[in-house]
Amino acid sequence: MVLWGFLAQQLRRWQVYRQTVVELSKLDDRSLADINVTRSEIHSVARRAASIGA
Repeated sequence: MVLWGFLAQQLRRWQVYRQTVVELSKLDDRSLADINVTRSEIHSVARRAASIGA
C-alpha cells in the first residue's frame, strides 16, 4: 500500500510540474518579466512548484 501512495504522490507532483511548465510557457517575455521569471527559469520554477504543491 505504501508503494501506491508513493506512486500517487509522484504522479501528482509530475502533473503540477507539467501544468506549471505549460502555463508559464504560454506567457510572453514581458509577462514573465512581470513575475520575475526568465524563460530559462521556467523548469526550475516548475520543480519548486511541484515540490511545494504536492
